[in-house]
Amino acid sequence: MISKHSQPIYLVSACLTGLKTRYDGKIKSCPKCAMALEGAIWIPICPEQLGGLSTPRIGAELTGGNGRDVLQGRARVIRQDRVDVTGQFIAGAKQVLQIARSQPISAVFLKAESPSCGLNRVLGVTAALLQEHNFILREF
Repeated sequence: MISKHSQPIYLVSACLTGLKTRYDGKIKSCPKCAMALEGAIWIPICPEQLGGLSTPRIGAELTGGNGRDVLQGRARVIRQDRVDVTGQFIAGAKQVLQIARSQPISAVFLKAESPSCGLNRVLGVTAALLQEHNFILREF
């Protein structure tokens, strides 16, 4: 798809923009990310909400591997109360991919250490799916 805009278009983890989408319902915007978004068109996304999870919600962790392993059925996403939310994390990741494919996305800015969006220390489910589809990812 060819962009009608001269500015780059980014997908960005909604929590980085100050929206109340974090698992704990708190606002924790990222000034460094905001600076990187200056002059750009950006679309906020929250894979966990898109997968059907509420805000606030009980924290979850990858168990048995990383996001790539979850997508391949070798690992799970388990809440702190031991409820399996793997299906919701995969569904949310697929929704984000659909949004990313619908626009001429220059890059995707993701929340560090998230079981959905983490990229470096923790490879989240959404990050893994976007990597598989060759999107440029940055972690904040």
